[in-house]
Amino acid sequence: MNLHEYQAKQVLREQGLNTPRGVVVEDPTHAELAATGYLGGESWVVKAQIHSGGRGKAGGVKRVDSLNALRETVTHLLGSQLVTVQNAPDGQPVHQILIEEPLEIVREMYLSLLLDRDHECITLIASVAGGMDIEALGHEQPDKILREHCNPILGLQAFQCRNVAFGLGLSGTLQADFIRMAQTLYRLFIDSDLSLLEINPLVLTRDDRLVALDCKMVVDDNALSRQARLADMRDETQVDSKEVAAQQVGLNYIALDGNIGCLVNGAGLAMATMDLIRLHGGLPANFLDVGGSATAQTVARAFSIILSDTKVKAVLVNIFGGIMRCDIIADGIITAMHEVGVQLPVIVRLEGTNVTLGKQKLLDSGLSVITAEDLTDAAQRAVAAAASVQTGALI
Repeated sequence: MNLHEYQAKQVLREQGLNTPRGVVVEDPTHAELAATGYLGGESWVVKAQIHSGGRGKAGGVKRVDSLNALRETVTHLLGSQLVTVQNAPDGQPVHQILIEEPLEIVREMYLSLLLDRDHECITLIASVAGGMDIEALGHEQPDKILREHCNPILGLQAFQCRNVAFGLGLSGTLQADFIRMAQTLYRLFIDSDLSLLEINPLVLTRDDRLVALDCKMVVDDNALSRQARLADMRDETQVDSKEVAAQQVGLNYIALDGNIGCLVNGAGLAMATMDLIRLHGGLPANFLDVGGSATAQTVARAFSIILSDTKVKAVLVNIFGGIMRCDIIADGIITAMHEVGVQLPVIVRLEGTNVTLGKQKLLDSGLSVITAEDLTDAAQRAVAAAASVQTGALI
């Protein structure tokens, strides 16, 4: 789960870390009062709040030097659909604007903590180059990337923080400030069950302060049950509505850009299904794992979510009956197709316990279900069916 920038900065301030002073507004009429009444000054930084990077290049971050420019910028951004390189082509809606004081910046750096699955630990990453285009730095100038792997038992050690501080060219009191900041961020990462904490840029100001000019936090979805305060910060308007609906009924769903809906039990089988669809020239419309104990109601809800995507032209059901028998899965598919009223081609591949009985039930149902013998056959049939509907050959 992503936090907005203003939410992440609130969490940082609670830990005693420096961020620019700022005010969040949701109405253009409050912008002038926020700027003059709280921040003061004659110029401000206006930042659209969405769950996406690349806002600056998309016009979502601007410095304004007058109240007229402030009002115009806030009015233009609020209620808009901001499209960036990371959320194109649909973009995300802007419902909040963060108005901040400008800072006199001497240097920009990069700092983050993330789950490093290759090394099975949390890794601290830093760079002397921060700001926009940081993603390309690792490829173009890998020598500018500093890494410290944190021991899962000992955590982030002071000597590791000093190593990074030296690499960033910090000395004296700034080095001590950086060590305190890094260790505070590590504790926050652990205590808040984060999977990513990124400060980009981390800036050195003219008055010798290390300030988090921007911050991104991602909370592990699996830990939200024990992070109630952070869970309350969820902004469902930033997430695909189908993903929200799936989460509400306990389904693992991720929207993709293709036209073949996938209904599968098991994450590994779901990934293999999408791979086979791509291999045979198709594009999956989603990742959907209904779990190993799917019921008729679960399958019906899954069908409904898949079909709410207007791009879907065919549905591929790939079920391995282990704990859940294939005949029960077949009952669920039949019930779902009757309840949801599926009009698109449905390709079903069943395997496992009671597979023969399950296939017979589908055959006796009278529904226009296309049965497949194996996963390759299912993927080929799904790709062909989706192409036929897309071109109008199959109605």
